Amino acid sequence: MKNLLEYIISEIIGSNDFSIDESRNENGYIVLKVTTDPKNMGLLIGKKGKTINSIRNLLKVKATLDKEGFSLEVAEK
Repeated sequence: MKNLLEYIISEIIGSNDFSIDESRNENGYIVLKVTTDPKNMGLLIGKKGKTINSIRNLLKVKATLDKEGFSLEVAEK
């Protein structure tokens, strides 16, 4: 799932100026945290959150196929 998220974000931002931390809970729930510069936050979130919601929907399909749960968080550096 992390590889898919890295690909999507690098294509949206146009650079590799971000980091992704992946951790798992005891229930197998995946927590993905994207950290990027404040200048890239607007590109990543999009107008009215449409871009980040689309990313979550794509990840939701992958998580459903893998029978996993996940959450996606975005933070500034």
